[in-house]
Amino acid sequence: MSLKVLYESAPSEEIIHRARIDLRASSAHYSRVLFDPIFTPIFTALFTPIFGAGTALTTFAVGAASAIATTALTVGLQLLLAPSVKTPKPEDGKVPKTQAIPYRWWGVGRTRVAGAYMLWEAKGPYLYAVQALVGHRIKSINRYYLHDDEVTIGAGNYVNGLADGRYGDQKVRLYSRLGANPETAYADVVAGIPESWTNAHRGDGQASVAMIARTPKQQHYNSRFPYNAPSVSVEADLAYCWNFRDPAQDPENPSTWTWSQNCAEILAWHLCFNEFGERLDYTKAILPVLDLWIEEADICDEDVLLAGGGTEKRYQCNGYDTTENGPKAATNAILAACDGHLVARGDGARILTVGKFRESRCGVLTDADIVGHNIQYDVLFEDEINRLIPKFSYPAIDYATADTDYFEDSEAQLKAGRVLAQEAEYTWVHQWRQARRLGKREWLRIQQKTRGSIDVRLSGINSVYNRWNRLETPKRLPRLDGKIIENRRALLSVTRGGFSMDIVEHPDNIDAWAPAVDEGQQPPVPPAPNPAGLVTPVINLVQAKASSGSVYIRVVIIDPDDESLTPTVRYRVANADGLGTPGAWVEQKNEDADPSGGYIDLATAVVPADKLLDVQAAFIASNGRYSDWSVTANITSTVDSVAPGTPTNLTAPNSVTTVPVSAKAANDNTRFLIFKRGTTAQSFAAATTIGTYSVTANQTISFNDTPGAGTYKYWCGAENISGVPSASQASVTTVVT
Repeated sequence: MSLKVLYESAPSEEIIHRARIDLRASSAHYSRVLFDPIFTPIFTALFTPIFGAGTALTTFAVGAASAIATTALTVGLQLLLAPSVKTPKPEDGKVPKTQAIPYRWWGVGRTRVAGAYMLWEAKGPYLYAVQALVGHRIKSINRYYLHDDEVTIGAGNYVNGLADGRYGDQKVRLYSRLGANPETAYADVVAGIPESWTNAHRGDGQASVAMIARTPKQQHYNSRFPYNAPSVSVEADLAYCWNFRDPAQDPENPSTWTWSQNCAEILAWHLCFNEFGERLDYTKAILPVLDLWIEEADICDEDVLLAGGGTEKRYQCNGYDTTENGPKAATNAILAACDGHLVARGDGARILTVGKFRESRCGVLTDADIVGHNIQYDVLFEDEINRLIPKFSYPAIDYATADTDYFEDSEAQLKAGRVLAQEAEYTWVHQWRQARRLGKREWLRIQQKTRGSIDVRLSGINSVYNRWNRLETPKRLPRLDGKIIENRRALLSVTRGGFSMDIVEHPDNIDAWAPAVDEGQQPPVPPAPNPAGLVTPVINLVQAKASSGSVYIRVVIIDPDDESLTPTVRYRVANADGLGTPGAWVEQKNEDADPSGGYIDLATAVVPADKLLDVQAAFIASNGRYSDWSVTANITSTVDSVAPGTPTNLTAPNSVTTVPVSAKAANDNTRFLIFKRGTTAQSFAAATTIGTYSVTANQTISFNDTPGAGTYKYWCGAENISGVPSASQASVTTVVT
């Protein structure tokens, strides 16, 4: 019997068993480590081509050159590849492209885009322009810019003139479309130049803006259009993404999706649903490992404490790209935004691990698993880095690239006799503190010095798919015995025994973060007065402050050192109607606010509880004129931020047909008990909700469930009045006959 026949018809567990026996016969070093069931499909997928013949073997040889695991490196290993895999600079989004056949744009999160001209035509005194922003439906357009001047739109779609008369006298009209399918044509453009633009020019599924500008009198031209013909760009909330944590969202029905800044959700969308992405089958790429993706999305949404109070999400992602670049460029930008590591599993599944060390994602490599190594315990002088400068896209300076405080080693600089600086680019990061957190993680890796590659035999197949591995190598690598290494890239390499893995030593303190010490200073914002001569406020932090069952918003802005200005804050509910439409702005002036330590501490009145709010700040001059409003900050007005305790006394005994389920709320701020049922292989997040009950402290809930015959796992979790969940859930396994 041929080896191909021997393996291809057997269950995966049997293949592993047979392979162990066969390989032990040829190698005394074969590891006896048990294989994690999650990687069984990889093992099975590898053996058919390995032991096949003809085209099967050829296919494997070609695939051997492709990466299994990749990490978006900002410095070091993949630096030479950087020019070919970069997304556009944020500054490029301010000016529309003028090309005969322009590349299509697409984007995620919130950022500034201008797209490309689809129409630019003058007729009589009018200029007609239409710009395709991105090639997909978007959530909203938040701000309009003519050149670098932010403008607002009044009645009749006319731009409200600025204080110095710029764009005034009803000389500019702006329109927009969000990319519905079918979309609505721009009626005023069609009426103006029907010979060039008709009702058939709808732009189905394409978000766009249109402008009609009228030439002013010659003596007024420089005052109305000081920079010549207006150039339009917008700040927009871009792609809707499938939130795989929300059972109400259907991956095959985009109308159920929501706008997101979560790195894991955005990456899943880019890999599977983005027209300009990888176009993978989500049923193969995401669903087989859905629990792992949910875990990473939850980590991205974790609240990180800020030095001045309040929190921000650990990892958010905002950016745009064009089809001039392949999907890899955006994949790297997303991974860089969350210090991510992406694995291509043998059965087509993709496994994401974001930047937070967990033992559950850490494997083991032994002497018996390694057939070769090339380790450097220091770096050459020309490769030395003694200063790392994190760079990010800064909304406060109109979405341009900015630096955070850098990380440096003064002793190493003295030894080298000069500063050897390197930039860490986080193009799709808009939070300066997030850029600092990411930069610190990379800086700690750089300081480890130890890096290189190891060749892993097939016995170490699991390690190839882990982000981290602990070495048990007292013979081959005694200096690294007991250390944790990080897998930066892994390749199939038959000639080297199985796999080749690029590694760097994992810093023990990589997750350490002390906001007061590590946060650094907010990057400076050069004064940019509006036509009224007033500078725009710069928000340092926004915090929800709960008090006696209500909540208000604290807003800290940088002191402009001008006591004649009155700061004011406004907020609105970001989703007032449940369909994504924001509510009306509510403004709160702070006449009595006093600067302290370079900042001004402001507050709103009581705001709606447990709502996502948009928050902005402005200055008011003594003559009543306003500055431009600041960049929008988002905050959830959480009344109770304390997580409730885990429910107790969960019972769901083995039963015939009907299962009596019962659990007790903790003696704390628990207000809801959530019961779920699933398989023993599922997690609480992926299981099916079978009941949500309003409770008080110590209350017991009991009900009957009829799931049908089988083995089930029951969970009970808790939430407080603001929907903050308990850190863990009670669970039991039940057999129903």
